[in-house]
Amino acid sequence: MDLMKRYYVYAALFAFALTSCVKEDLEQGTPAPAPGTEVKLPADAEAGELLIKFNPEMSDILDRTFTRATRNGGSGVMTRSGIPSTDEILDILGGYHFERIFPRDERNEARTREAGLHLWYKVKFDENADLHEAARKLSLLGEISAVQGNHRIKRAYDASKLKARMSTAAAHIAATRAAEDDIDFAGLGLPFEADPALKYQWHYHNTGDYSFKANNPSAAVIAGCDVNCTEAWKMSTGDPSIIVAVLDEGLAYNHPDLEANMWRNEGEALNVGRDADGNGYTDDLYGYNFVEDTGLITWTGEGDTGHGTHVAGTIAAVNGNGRGVCGIAGGNGTPGSGVKIMSCQVFSGDMSSTLDQEARAIKYAADNGAVILQCSWGYISAAANQASYGTVLGPATEEEWEATYPLEKEALDYFIHNAGSPNGPVEGGVAIFAAGNEYASIPSFPGAYSKCVTVGALDAAFTPSSFTNYGEEVDVSAPGGDAEYYGKVGETDPEGWLDQGGVPVMGHGSILSTWTIDGLPAYGYMDGTSMACPHAAGVAALGLSYAVQQRRHFRAEEFIGLLKQSVKTIDADYLKGYKLYYYNHTSVSAPATRMTLADYRGKMGSGAMDAAMLLRAVEGSGLEMKLPNMYVSVEGQATLDLAFYFENGRTQTYTAAVADGRIAGAAVSGTMLTVEGITTGTTQLTVTSSAGQTQTLLVTVRRNAGDGGWM
Repeated sequence: MDLMKRYYVYAALFAFALTSCVKEDLEQGTPAPAPGTEVKLPADAEAGELLIKFNPEMSDILDRTFTRATRNGGSGVMTRSGIPSTDEILDILGGYHFERIFPRDERNEARTREAGLHLWYKVKFDENADLHEAARKLSLLGEISAVQGNHRIKRAYDASKLKARMSTAAAHIAATRAAEDDIDFAGLGLPFEADPALKYQWHYHNTGDYSFKANNPSAAVIAGCDVNCTEAWKMSTGDPSIIVAVLDEGLAYNHPDLEANMWRNEGEALNVGRDADGNGYTDDLYGYNFVEDTGLITWTGEGDTGHGTHVAGTIAAVNGNGRGVCGIAGGNGTPGSGVKIMSCQVFSGDMSSTLDQEARAIKYAADNGAVILQCSWGYISAAANQASYGTVLGPATEEEWEATYPLEKEALDYFIHNAGSPNGPVEGGVAIFAAGNEYASIPSFPGAYSKCVTVGALDAAFTPSSFTNYGEEVDVSAPGGDAEYYGKVGETDPEGWLDQGGVPVMGHGSILSTWTIDGLPAYGYMDGTSMACPHAAGVAALGLSYAVQQRRHFRAEEFIGLLKQSVKTIDADYLKGYKLYYYNHTSVSAPATRMTLADYRGKMGSGAMDAAMLLRAVEGSGLEMKLPNMYVSVEGQATLDLAFYFENGRTQTYTAAVADGRIAGAAVSGTMLTVEGITTGTTQLTVTSSAGQTQTLLVTVRRNAGDGGWM
């Protein structure tokens, strides 16, 4: 009896024995759960849905079922698994939907399987079935290793308070612009002409002289409380090889201050209706709308707030284009000089992604070139006030989070381990999350996961924003604004950058970035750890851009270590005494709240992020990037971006010469080297830059060589 025959005999016998007892168990009542079999489900889990992971031994059966479902252009959605014992349970539950969570992408299928993500499936069944009992019964099956509930992720902000769908006039607040707000950037040595709104972005360059500090007699503004962009920009302004995936509302990719820095999937086009590049997603030109399962990114729905567009602008609004704001890594004004922003839409109008959709978004980012994951969302902190935030609080510990959301953890681990490249500036991915805005002593998960970077929010005086979550799990802090501290009690805060007369308005210590009003391009102010988080993502992107310039290579964990070290310390100098803010400050009866700053010591991360400090740390750290050996199949091709491996690599031209043209051929277009395999063997390839720099590598041609040398 061969192996497959033995396997199927075993599976059939196992299924008969198990399903007999399970069916009887379901029909005769619900016994007490056996130890270790009870599945922890979130309180707001979707009725009639579960996410299950099979053991690796089930791969062959699942693959056959999936192949049948995708044959002749099928969607891959099934009703049954092909595994008798699982299908018996689904029959009893009234199952009608069985779907592999991560679509097949041949370019990344090998590492998908290595991570075990191909074993995750979504099942749907009768909504009237007892969800906990269904989860328990499935968890008892020997072929299933994990069962979790499905629910919708939460914004890290109150969308009802963001008025991005009012009339343009109503969005602007008449205000008086004080003379001290006209900050002069002349003489700072910026590599681009300062855009008109830059002087309102105190969070990049804080002089200490802003009119909003007068609104609260006890409020302070301290020069240097910023991410030190003006010094960092003298070293780097961004590099287009660095891609930041923004998991948020859809990004207004046509915003004139974002469009040039949007990531584009050159293998796709909009409204074509087919997966042209074979990555499992249709029409994903600027990213993908995971909420509605479409390549059409949206930002004009009834519940959309402009939040995603605001976040993206902080990271990479186009610098030096003479309009609007600047982005931390938005380039120097020349075409193609800023980092790229990928839109992974997980909120759409009043809808949000389910956990399986969120997991797909995370994996999509890794598989399509993103090295930084920007996430201004998370669960409500376990330490939040239940009266204010309801009873559905998030996990309190990493162990509880992992037990409740194993799929989410595996998706994040996939990004952290697989994003980037061993031949690029970073190997692995950097996942950055907002700490949350519940005034709570525990940050939100999944950001509090020890392998992620969790960002707390600061005001303009190095003290914690009134709303920020804090705790030992917070890694770093960055400007997040604080209108409760700087706003006038009983008065509405400016949201739009321009007043009704088109005159710029200085916000009440809030963060200025790209925005939308009624879906149209605009600029506006927002507060939150949601705003602190993209400062961290932008600084990280700038650091990796400088690594490209310096030809330095880092493991992701090594780079994160530099990120955490490159800070201005705040505990000793600023976290003492108290801070007075006004909760719900737009009400005339807003109460004064006294924040004891010593409570935040050791709980706002290592300190306030400093971009210039990070860039200086990149110099001489990591490994020098040299041309790696290349592996290519007969009649196949492999590519390499030469800009990573030569000094001033993007400004040079290159030639390539193969020692033995019978084995391989080579051509250079711009900075991209393409090697073509001709026949099996090994030969040398020499690359020469226009500056006279030369590097030599080995090209190995094998019959079945894959990317990276896998045979």
